[in-house]
Amino acid sequence: MVDSAARGRDLRLLAPATAAWGGALAGGAVAGHVPTGPLVVLLSLGLVGLAVLTRRALPLTRTVAAVLLVAVALALVALLRAAGAVDGPVAALAGARPLAEASGSVRADPRVLHGRFADQVVFPVSVDRVVTRTGTTTARARVLVLAAADLPRPSYGERVRVSGRLAPSDEAGTAALLDARGVTTLARPSWVHRAADRVRAGIRAAARGPDPGSALVPALVDGDDARMPDGLVDDFRTSGLTHLTAVSGANLTLVLAFVLPVARRCGVRARGLLLVGLLCSVCFVLLARPEPSVLRAAVMGAVALVGLGVGGRRLGIRALSASVVLLLAVSPGLAASAGFALSVLATGGILLGAPPLRRTLAAHVPGPVADAVAVPVAAQLACTPLVAVLSAQVSLVAVAANLAAAPLVGPTTVLGLVGGLLATVWTPLGRPAGWVAAWCAQGIVEVAEVSSALPGAALDWATTPASLGLLTVLCLVLLVGLPVVLRRRGAAVGLALLMVVAVLRPMPAGAGWVGRILPGPDWPPRGWVLVACDVGQGDALVLHAGPHRAVVVDAGPEPRLVDRCLGRLGVREVTAVVLTHFHADHVDGLEGVLRGRRVGEIQVTGFAEPAYGAAYVSRLAAARGIPVRVPAYAEVVRAGALTWQVVAPQHLVDDNPNDASLVLLVVTRGLRLLLAGDVEPPSQAPLVRLDGLAPVDVIKVPHHGSAHQDDRLLQGLGASLGLVSVGEDNDYGHPSARTLALLRAAGTQVHRTDLEGDLAVVPGPDGPSVVGRG
Repeated sequence: MVDSAARGRDLRLLAPATAAWGGALAGGAVAGHVPTGPLVVLLSLGLVGLAVLTRRALPLTRTVAAVLLVAVALALVALLRAAGAVDGPVAALAGARPLAEASGSVRADPRVLHGRFADQVVFPVSVDRVVTRTGTTTARARVLVLAAADLPRPSYGERVRVSGRLAPSDEAGTAALLDARGVTTLARPSWVHRAADRVRAGIRAAARGPDPGSALVPALVDGDDARMPDGLVDDFRTSGLTHLTAVSGANLTLVLAFVLPVARRCGVRARGLLLVGLLCSVCFVLLARPEPSVLRAAVMGAVALVGLGVGGRRLGIRALSASVVLLLAVSPGLAASAGFALSVLATGGILLGAPPLRRTLAAHVPGPVADAVAVPVAAQLACTPLVAVLSAQVSLVAVAANLAAAPLVGPTTVLGLVGGLLATVWTPLGRPAGWVAAWCAQGIVEVAEVSSALPGAALDWATTPASLGLLTVLCLVLLVGLPVVLRRRGAAVGLALLMVVAVLRPMPAGAGWVGRILPGPDWPPRGWVLVACDVGQGDALVLHAGPHRAVVVDAGPEPRLVDRCLGRLGVREVTAVVLTHFHADHVDGLEGVLRGRRVGEIQVTGFAEPAYGAAYVSRLAAARGIPVRVPAYAEVVRAGALTWQVVAPQHLVDDNPNDASLVLLVVTRGLRLLLAGDVEPPSQAPLVRLDGLAPVDVIKVPHHGSAHQDDRLLQGLGASLGLVSVGEDNDYGHPSARTLALLRAAGTQVHRTDLEGDLAVVPGPDGPSVVGRG
């Protein structure tokens, strides 16, 4: 007998929703690459022809024509919207890079970008008037403003006048960039925006409790994650809990799940409940800012709530499909948004996977607990393949972490909101609810920190079609089979034990039978002596000093990336961390090196500039009781079979921190490696004259392969291998074509982290070779 819920499930709108998505993607992709006029005419003719078919053809042909009609219509909308940004008058002005004054409304909260030399504040403005030397342009366009941190920082919804230099933008939907020289407020935000700001401030004020739990409350309630420490953000990412800190449909679902029962108890029924839910959704959107991502989250949250209610199995997929078409028609740029795709997948997973899982769990635990567990598990399994595409990793602890955190998410969100509303009346009035919310949030923080620190927290996963197909099949099997497994106590216990073993005693991908199932090469390669970690635009080098031991030279710009690199290498003890100089791309990842590892000492250059980098290193070292010292010139240090000598700087050449870089000559397993930091020609010249330096087998190319090189050094070392640690599509033009040509002319084979991933140097009978992780 067919299940009535399954029999009533309406899947007819899936095809139009998929067609709409594909059409919007295609229209946005071709904008700016093909002539817009002829293509618009062609698509319009296609629309007319398909419209005729849907009225006069046979039923099957009408159905196909209707689906194609939706795809062509969305392609046309996306093309016109994207072409308006690319070919509009403001974009045309930006091509000449003129000085300009732009007037418009701020469309998002300003965010701070921490740069290598100075911080910047970035915010989008919907401009309607641009004044340049050649005249005044009145046209609506989205302009991204980049302002110095000391300029006035406007609020969301303010009308401002920004003066500066226009420049072209590569971001889809953004007509231009504006490098601001001045920001002037023309009009305050509307009373609605001011009220939302007051509630947001109330949430922050009420959430007074343990740190960083108190910083997490605003992130869960309205997406305000500005106070969350970077290390905690990394932990949430590794443990699969990042979705909690972004505005998502789950936020609205939790709020509605609290508000609607209260309204029902107050006697509200039928259409009154619908009105309350609609009013609550509007307030949520205003609180979290009415941006496309928030509107998408609100719609998906409402769809998920409908799907989990009475009759939801019949209406849920239909509502989801209709919402996809509607959202793409309003904002076709969402088609290329990873957040939109994750929202759709999560909502679909909740609609299809949560109800059977909830029924199974409800036989053993109270209903609210079953709901709190089933929803995030179904959403996580549905999103896992796309997350693997985006991060090349699969979190093995994500399901368990979501299970552990789920009972705390609801109280944190609801009590945080209640505390914020009460705090707008009188701050102490909201403190009790905010205090409880902060303690609940602290529990979520503990879950993230513990789960992310487990040895097998994340599994590297290749993004080839075969491996992603395998992952998709595994997730579907789990989504369908988990309720069946949980009904059998023995199977459930066995699955739990298997996951525990996989997390606590991970087997490297590519090893043994795992290599025939899991993607990826053997890593690390047997006999490795040096690994240049792929940490983006920065340096992080790992020297093998024994089983699970290493010397780390520089830490890269981000803790998460260097931590994962060391984790892949199985490093548990760091004999020494050598920081060549204090620029952010060499020291900002230090916290990731120290995380969960024993560290003997930190060696630094004697030139403590830039000061913020030196202070950051001192603060971290002091907090963990790690000694910091400046090694002497020509000092020799031994760690196992590894020996290194400081060969620069002999004395300070100038006030450039790059030229104060520690340069190490490393000898290990018969190889000589020169790790040259970021030294430039003034400091490279003494190395050229240094007796006994050449020849070397491997050189870490100075300063990420910049054009500032002493030709005599690169050509006189006789290195067979050159490693360039560099970020993909970086703004500095690294590595320089001139430097690459010099290395090739010297017979040095160049390997780059932006092209090959982590680079491992392996000795061999015919000299060293490099294995890239990919």
